[in-house]
Amino acid sequence: MPTRKLFFEAVHLGDEVPALPKGPVDRVQLARYAGASGDYNPVHVDEVYARSLGMPSVYAPGMLVMGMLGQLLSDWARGAQLRRYSVRFSKTVWPGDTLSAKGRVMERWGEAGKYFVEVDLWVENQKGELVLRGSALVQLFYSADDENRQRAGQPPLLVPAPRESLHQPPPKPVETRPPPAPEPAPAKKAAPAARKPPPKKSARR
Repeated sequence: MPTRKLFFEAVHLGDEVPALPKGPVDRVQLARYAGASGDYNPVHVDEVYARSLGMPSVYAPGMLVMGMLGQLLSDWARGAQLRRYSVRFSKTVWPGDTLSAKGRVMERWGEAGKYFVEVDLWVENQKGELVLRGSALVQLFYSADDENRQRAGQPPLLVPAPRESLHQPPPKPVETRPPPAPEPAPAKKAAPAARKPPPKKSARR
């Protein structure tokens, strides 16, 4: 049976990526991850050490949760090429937490025979609290026919695919103009100098 692949023509704006449940996280999983990754930070595996730092217990490495989100993406976008993947950690994951990785298609567009999809990604715990948020950009073949053509050395299918987005455009800056400068008051004309009355002539005797 051929492996299922994701093609651009089957992706629509706002599509939900099927959720990937994980957990509950336990200490054995943390120890296994430490061995697989080579990250032996004692705050993730040594209960006594973690408590000496004021922690209630050991806690999961952020990269473990990031890997869960990466699994969600790779399971969904099979056959795609990963162009960008970034995350931001929001909340600590403790032993006993149950997690759910989720995603949503936020943008899709094509240009010059290349087709792209941007996905908003996140992980929630059992309380619905956001643990990690990320995004990814993947490049897809337009269809199975497009993939077969390109793998045979033929040019890709050129299908018009203008950009579609759920991102809110940034607000347009409000143009503010300074108030007009007040017009200068008209110059006052100087009052004419008062004329002195002519001297009185003395009476002749």
